[in-house]
Amino acid sequence: MSSFLLTGAFLLGACLGSFFNVLIYRLPREESIVRPGSRCPSCGRPVRAWENVPIASFFLLRGKCAGCGGSISWRYPAVEVLSGVGFLLIAWADGPGFALLRDLVFFSLLVPIVFIDIDHRIIPDELSLGGLAAGILLSLLPGGDWKGALGGAALGGGILYATAAVYHRVTGIEGLGGGDIKLLAMVGAFLGWRGALFTIFFGSLLGVAGGMVAMRKGDEGLKTAIPYGPYLCAAALFARFLGDFVWGFL
Repeated sequence: MSSFLLTGAFLLGACLGSFFNVLIYRLPREESIVRPGSRCPSCGRPVRAWENVPIASFFLLRGKCAGCGGSISWRYPAVEVLSGVGFLLIAWADGPGFALLRDLVFFSLLVPIVFIDIDHRIIPDELSLGGLAAGILLSLLPGGDWKGALGGAALGGGILYATAAVYHRVTGIEGLGGGDIKLLAMVGAFLGWRGALFTIFFGSLLGVAGGMVAMRKGDEGLKTAIPYGPYLCAAALFARFLGDFVWGFL
């Protein structure tokens, strides 16, 4: 694997990570992601170009706004580093080709979904339904499987919808949100029916583990609410890159 490709993948991911931070902050607030430009969340001061260099600017500014001196969250460089490393690893795993394009788009959707769901307990339709359309369109490229994409989307979203409906009917409690259902339909569009099933199974295991931890820390017992999207996203990445290995044992 060319070091040039890997370096370029990291830099591209870090730059897009800066944009993901914009999505994470603005989409839940229904703000434009285009205008105004980047600004300090504390004082509203516009961020100058040199202050907006991914990762580096945070350390050059020592984690503080150059205008008001307010603290800048570590979340911003963390998302940029996560995105850069994710792009690098995907490029290393896939190599050049259409599979790389599909996986980078998929990963680029999952990153903001995770953090938005953690912060606001929602998954914006712009990401889930937009990602569903992207997954189907990208399946038309060479090496893709448009029938598998359509089947995966229908199966993934359908299973979670049926599960949510049965749970609500039996308990009277809405255990899964519509955002999770749309997210799994998106996952199915990118990964096919096997990837959707894998994501449901391992996402459930991760969700149970996370729920148990949350219940131990909280005081609401079985009524403790947790965001399910991050567990599905983690399981989806696991399904994409390790799913075939696991399926080989089944």
